[in-house]
Amino acid sequence: MKIYNKLVRDKIPEIINSDNRLAITRTLNDSEYLNELNKKLQEEVKEYLEDNNVEELADIVEVIYGILISKKVSIEDFEIIRKNKVDKRGAFNKKIFLEKVIEDGQ
Repeated sequence: MKIYNKLVRDKIPEIINSDNRLAITRTLNDSEYLNELNKKLQEEVKEYLEDNNVEELADIVEVIYGILISKKVSIEDFEIIRKNKVDKRGAFNKKIFLEKVIEDGQ
């Protein structure tokens, strides 16, 4: 027996059970769900940073979608928030690396 105690994708229990193993699961309440989504986000970001695999980015986006649903924010509304931020502050397309800022009198 292996203990996981973590949020998994919806079809994982079916996949485990189809392999003649038994997945023991429970449904999280809203607070637990958001907490586990935040943990999952950290896990997926860490995995991406370790190997720079684009598939890990897909996992990150899926977790973000889960967080948005949990917070009752539609993907469309989130995209508006993202675009507004790009309009006000820009994106990351120009590869700008800020080294320092010189203040008045320095």
